[in-house]
Amino acid sequence: MSWLDALGWFGSALLVFSLLQARILRLRVLNTIACGILTVFNALIGVWPMVAMNVVLAAINLWFIATMLREKNDASAFAVIEVEEDDAYFQHFIEVQRADIAKFNPGFSGVTESASRFAYLVLHGHETVGVVVVRDAGGGVGQIELDYVTERYRDFTPGEFVWRHSGLFAGHGWRTVRTPDAMVGAYYEKLGFRPDGDAWALDIAGVTRPGSPSDAVGPA
Repeated sequence: MSWLDALGWFGSALLVFSLLQARILRLRVLNTIACGILTVFNALIGVWPMVAMNVVLAAINLWFIATMLREKNDASAFAVIEVEEDDAYFQHFIEVQRADIAKFNPGFSGVTESASRFAYLVLHGHETVGVVVVRDAGGGVGQIELDYVTERYRDFTPGEFVWRHSGLFAGHGWRTVRTPDAMVGAYYEKLGFRPDGDAWALDIAGVTRPGSPSDAVGPA
């Protein structure tokens, strides 16, 4: 096999692999790289219609990547809505995502109705991208029982919006929120949480809520 054949096969394999990605941003980036490789390959063998197609596909991918990167740090791209623990849609979402939730929140066994427990849906437009459950542990501490984001949106920053910008905790009297012990793949250090034994804690006195209309926090 010549190096040119190897280049074509590699580009084709990467293109197929990119389509297997559940994370949107990763899919677009890998697909763009594959299109670039296939553009070079087809130009070298003189297949110009394929060159044109891959150039157009790469341009489309780059436009979507630029849009997603702008939204990645845009608090107005996300909203948080408080719901009751027995809300039918909330319970359905938990059930559908139960296996994936267990990978990152192994101690979570479900949500039971309690006056000291608060449940939230994290939205991107009309799509539910995550859920948060926090229990009032007393003493000004909110104990996070569940913090979950769907795989499609793990390249984005809904967690930063929830914990740093949404004003989610206004009115609950919490001075600190604390994560469960030994969460898998915890990302909290990047958001300003501090180590607290096997968990992470965030002092929320300075957390503010931006004035964007899409930063809706309230009962469903």
